[in-house]
Amino acid sequence: MMLKQIKKAGFILKPNSPEIRDTYIGIKKLFNKRGIEVVLDNRSASMISKSGIKFKKMCKEVDFLVSLGGDGTLLSLVRRSYGYDKPVLGINAGNLGFLADVKLDEVDEFLDNLLKGNYRIDDRMMMSAKLHKANYTEQFYAFNDIVITRPTISKMVKIDAYIDEENFNTYRGDGLIVSTPTGSTAYSLASGGPVMYPLTKAFILSPISPHSLTQRPLVVPTDFRIELISPQDRVIAMVDGQDDYIMEVNDRLEITIASMGAKLLHKKESNYFSVLREKLFWGDR
Repeated sequence: MMLKQIKKAGFILKPNSPEIRDTYIGIKKLFNKRGIEVVLDNRSASMISKSGIKFKKMCKEVDFLVSLGGDGTLLSLVRRSYGYDKPVLGINAGNLGFLADVKLDEVDEFLDNLLKGNYRIDDRMMMSAKLHKANYTEQFYAFNDIVITRPTISKMVKIDAYIDEENFNTYRGDGLIVSTPTGSTAYSLASGGPVMYPLTKAFILSPISPHSLTQRPLVVPTDFRIELISPQDRVIAMVDGQDDYIMEVNDRLEITIASMGAKLLHKKESNYFSVLREKLFWGDR
């Protein structure tokens, strides 16, 4: 997949970080120098005392979106822009991220390569979730993971899990992580889950501090529909570590692969395994 045109970019900035203003202005100049118009969404613009436009309007008008911050900023942008089918470029304003992998000192060179067609767009799986409550249904999307966890530290969670309506497990412990391959290097990894190549299509179910040592991470093809129910207590469903949804007793959380993936704009030479080596210190002697 290639961009149809490269004339207009929509920026989202790391929230609650007004100090990013000068960095943004410098990057905007690099875009403008190459004839690429830059627009800011209202929320980011207000933070740095600039003018902006409504987020939805921005998503409709631009050729691609840019996240300036860290992986958290990019995660939020991917979810908020779901459905607009716009590629997202992550410019990392801090340490190298798994997602936002273009460093500040690489932007100039990246833009030259972008205009030459030397880039790639990865299509990464997202999850679609429907939380069926007593009188209504809430729908949301996740890029990294959905974590079912206890509302208070003193309680253990019990979660009944179904695959295609067939009960296959009951998880007891601190909670359960349902992750995409992209999210396999996030909370799932910390809970003993496997690292998966991000362009794989699969669900990873990783129990958090399980009561039974026989409970192990499980990888499930995306052909299946996962359903989770808490039969005894209220629990919290946390999406990408950013948005919370309350699950009352017997509320049903249905998780499937989303009909549309997240399109991430990368350097052509970007290598996922080199990022793993750097972030996870693999191969160190």
